[in-house]
Amino acid sequence: MNLCGFIPESINEGKGVRAVLFISGCRHACPGCFNKESWDFEAGEPFTNELKTQILQEIANNPLIDGVTLCGGDPFFSAEECALFVSEFRACCPDKNVWAYTGYTFEALMRQPKLRELALMCDVIVDGRFNEQEKDTSLPFRGSRNQRIVDVALSVEKNCVIEVDLS
Repeated sequence: MNLCGFIPESINEGKGVRAVLFISGCRHACPGCFNKESWDFEAGEPFTNELKTQILQEIANNPLIDGVTLCGGDPFFSAEECALFVSEFRACCPDKNVWAYTGYTFEALMRQPKLRELALMCDVIVDGRFNEQEKDTSLPFRGSRNQRIVDVALSVEKNCVIEVDLS
């Protein structure tokens, strides 16, 4: 897995101050995607154990960080590697939350065991492909109206998609 970007503090990719990892690789190829450079699975640099440790320490040592966000590309194309990272993140930062962005729908993630494993490790998933015809820059934390901000635990409990209340 490659990492094509890391933002140590952001308020754009989820609620609160977040550390954001841009995972290389995406096959959705959404027209109008804001980050086409991340589609290439070889973009950026290898996500080595040293880089992972450095990022985890930086997050753990920053009291302003509310959580981590996995973006891309699409982290679910590297679900196994991302699940390992999230597992280590949870161990060193148990009080922080995890958001992930994906072009898959939440329902599709739940049907595929490897993707489901990563999805269940997340607190919130912003799902759905970016749709240029539904682009809406006024929406918080997403680019088009078809995308949902899914509360993972509540959705699993209720067996239907429950969106996060951002009010």
